[in-house]
Amino acid sequence: MTRYCVDPDRNELTAAWGTGEGDLTTRIAVLPGGTDIAASLRLARALTQLSEAAWHTYTHPASAADSLEPNSEGWRREQERQAFSEVTKAITQPNLPQTGPVIVSYSPLIESAHQVGRALHTLDNPDLTKAVLAETAIELAAVESAELGNLTGRAQQAVLLSREDVSPVQVAAADHLLEQDPFGPAALFSDVDPTAASVAAAHWLAAAAEVAADASGQNPTAVLLEADDIEALPHETPTLVLELLDSGASPNDAVTTLVRHAMHVADGLLPDPTALREQLDDFEETLAEYAGDEPDIEDVALRLTPLDPKRPARDLLEDLLAGIHGCWLLHSEYDELDNKEEDDTENDEEREAEAHQHHSRARFAQLVRAAATRNHDRLI
Repeated sequence: MTRYCVDPDRNELTAAWGTGEGDLTTRIAVLPGGTDIAASLRLARALTQLSEAAWHTYTHPASAADSLEPNSEGWRREQERQAFSEVTKAITQPNLPQTGPVIVSYSPLIESAHQVGRALHTLDNPDLTKAVLAETAIELAAVESAELGNLTGRAQQAVLLSREDVSPVQVAAADHLLEQDPFGPAALFSDVDPTAASVAAAHWLAAAAEVAADASGQNPTAVLLEADDIEALPHETPTLVLELLDSGASPNDAVTTLVRHAMHVADGLLPDPTALREQLDDFEETLAEYAGDEPDIEDVALRLTPLDPKRPARDLLEDLLAGIHGCWLLHSEYDELDNKEEDDTENDEEREAEAHQHHSRARFAQLVRAAATRNHDRLI
């Protein structure tokens, strides 16, 4: 989301947002001399809340809900997204205190807009109101742009957010980047929605696991466990994704299920109590095998989600790319390269090792591209 601030030294209202490579800032308006700082801060806080509510419609779209029936979660999300058209009116005609309590909207977006309007009413500056309305239009347009898969301009902040659904445009963009570099170029983190990038990365991880399995004789779902013996890897989550794909799930379903589960945990919800109960039962049985008949689990922390709930999509993307790297490690242990050109030179061992690694990665990437192309239908 965009964060709004007051610079008391310059008497300016500013906006700042992340891009994946750092934060950008811009000046929204110059505040007149003598403007009450407390009132200005209330305006900045309300604008930040408005941005948070607007981007929440992006990260929690109605399309990711189970139902759109009246009064369902999907219906409420759809109503909140449609409220974009009411924001300007709420800012220019806010609910003000009359003889009784202020009327409060059920919509977080609209209520934030009313708070912006009340702060502007207190400041009573037409030029500031005009600047804030223009800024609000830019922010809402950024959300709409991100929904369409266009993460340019202000919409680039979407690369820092986890989303319950994905844009096909963004999945295609991530797939193209991985085709250029199956190990994962930096642009995956700066230019692409991380949930969509994870969907594409899951597809390429499956291709990499197939290549590693062919070379090692291992089952594709077990290659990362063996690769972990070569180099320490965050193998649990990518292995889970490989198992989901092996059981018939699509990359889209596997990724969005994991990300959505972690987002619900971050929201303070328990998405699947039955699965948690089974997890606890399995955990108690495991402890009993090593600690007797009465396992002590009071001091043991149990993760509610395999992903970091503060940044689930980016955490998943990092793990999937680490999984592709692990597949290369295993493949390089079994694959025999023709190193005649290296043998004919008198390079030292370090240069030879570097050349061998370069050839190994290039050969692995070529094989992974072929496997990803053969199975490209699973990404659609």
